[in-house]
Amino acid sequence: MAQPRKSAAARRPASRRGTRPAKKAPGKTAGKRSSSRRWSQRVTRESDALDLKRGVFTQRDPKRIAASLKHSAERSSRRKAGAYRSALSMLTFYINRAGKTLSQAQRARLNRAKVELKRQFGKE
Repeated sequence: MAQPRKSAAARRPASRRGTRPAKKAPGKTAGKRSSSRRWSQRVTRESDALDLKRGVFTQRDPKRIAASLKHSAERSSRRKAGAYRSALSMLTFYINRAGKTLSQAQRARLNRAKVELKRQFGKE
């Protein structure tokens, strides 16, 4: 008579059983990650970029966003490039780092702020 079929684990040699590392659940981490997770926040805060007003990118009006960036860029003693280039770089940096978490409405608003920034600096 035929014997019942062995499972895949039972057919493996004893030396190979249980040698694989346990799989982690997707999206779970072993503990708190290092500060490298928020490197873009650290860049915004500590780099030689701009001294930004708090919450500038969450404002509703593109003209106010552009005006705030222009003001910060002109007043900043930490910037390396010209005021327009620094302000536009910071706005682009924020849009790029926000990635998929940025809503379509906010992304459109920030892109309109780019156009407005160009207009305010007379770079049309």
